[in-house]
Amino acid sequence: MTTLVLGATGTTGSLVAKTLKAAGQAVRTASRRPGAADVVFDWYSPSGFAEALDGVHGVYLVLPDGANDPEPVVRPFLEQARDAGVRRITLLSSSAIPVGSPGPGEVAARLPDHVPGWAVLRPSWFASNFTGRHAHARSIRESGEIVSATGDGRIPFIDPADIAAVAAHTLTAPAPVNQALLLTGPQPLSFQEVADQLSTFTGRTIRHRRVDATELSARWEKDGVPRPFAELLAALDEAIAAGAEDRVSSVVEDLTGRRPLSFPEFLATVG
Repeated sequence: MTTLVLGATGTTGSLVAKTLKAAGQAVRTASRRPGAADVVFDWYSPSGFAEALDGVHGVYLVLPDGANDPEPVVRPFLEQARDAGVRRITLLSSSAIPVGSPGPGEVAARLPDHVPGWAVLRPSWFASNFTGRHAHARSIRESGEIVSATGDGRIPFIDPADIAAVAAHTLTAPAPVNQALLLTGPQPLSFQEVADQLSTFTGRTIRHRRVDATELSARWEKDGVPRPFAELLAALDEAIAAGAEDRVSSVVEDLTGRRPLSFPEFLATVG
């Protein structure tokens, strides 16, 4: 029962591969970069799909980067997966994207047409967005601030390792889940509260600088994000400000038996 892990060098893909291997599962990793994984995988080169899918039972599916409408790109892969006998697909989506909504939500809605076992993971914002190479982390390092249009809106930030644990469960459990799963951390936090906790953790003063969506979109665009995607990111911040992400779910603990890490607990793991 080999699982193909797409985006295997990414934040969640690398953790899904690690989690599956630790459980004794056979894993085939895939990446766009030659030599970075077991197979080279490029969404825009369908001729490579057959090699990636050969003998595969399950797929951890990460959508193409920056694609506002990924369904036409992903559809040929789903068709080949069905024809190759794939039995499980777990799609990484987002809490901000309802199943069936335009764009990525359309991919989620099509999964039952292609495999008998499926799951759509809808995690909240990653706790790791404030560490490593992420934009917020760069801003914290360079200017001691987090810039957002989230206002006082709160988000239950989630440890990517908790997402990976749920993904591994959905790909290997005896019975398929066959539903969309809202994944969250245990406690919603505003960006100001995140800044306060980062200040305590790092010993530096980290502040939250509030901007409006127009200024935030321009900031993303200046960082090289294409304008339509920059506007989408800014709109997501506006939705957070309106309370769209102020919720928690028990799915991580229900499926894995372990309590999801809080934001301070996550920071302790990367410190």
